[in-house]
Amino acid sequence: MSKVIVITGASSGIGKATAQIMAKDGAKLVLGARRENLLKDLVQEVEKLGGEAVYAVMDVTKIDQVEDLAKLAMDKFGRVDVWLNNAGIMPQSLLKQKKIEDWDAMIDINIKGTLYGIGAALPYMEKQKSGQFINVSSIAGHMAHVGSAVYSATKWAVRAISESLREEVAQDGSNIRVTVISPGAINTELLESVTDKEFQSNFEDFYQNYGISADRVALTIKQAVDLPEDAAWNEIVIRPTKQAM
Repeated sequence: MSKVIVITGASSGIGKATAQIMAKDGAKLVLGARRENLLKDLVQEVEKLGGEAVYAVMDVTKIDQVEDLAKLAMDKFGRVDVWLNNAGIMPQSLLKQKKIEDWDAMIDINIKGTLYGIGAALPYMEKQKSGQFINVSSIAGHMAHVGSAVYSATKWAVRAISESLREEVAQDGSNIRVTVISPGAINTELLESVTDKEFQSNFEDFYQNYGISADRVALTIKQAVDLPEDAAWNEIVIRPTKQAM
């Protein structure tokens, strides 16, 4: 049976690449993002690849819009098999620069967006006694460097939330799987969210030298989804082979 997969941040990067690779398996995709023109194009591409897709223009910082995305999946396909919490941003700056708007945006999108996705889909998964959350953290959720304090904190939070969720659903016997994936240098639009020009320039050089395609992460996500349902990859780190840190 084709799985129903909900993806936030679906219009580009890892979200888009995952939709494309899952479409080849005939997946039923529910795509959420803010840019409608890109969502429309992706729906057409998914259908050409052999999948089905619907979309909703939505913002993961708005709980009602996240709830509506889950409801769209239920109304259209009758279940939620996989929920991919993928939307995220990565502003980098020194703490002494006091970029409060960037801090708040990362907390709202990276942490609250993940929580809202879990809250929206969990009741449906519990009722059907199956499902899988895939939460995108980062290699920055395993280490912190100058400039990455808040971003790393948000991605550490994704890992903490995911581990607590994993234990909760295991104790409940709800047959829900939880997977965290922590990418390294992956070529996506993430760098566009870096507001400090010096940090952005350094990242651009680094990603140009070391970055790999988002479809490498999408393939890993597919492998996690395709595991027998009595087993789960709980945590995955994926880096370019030549990335040292």
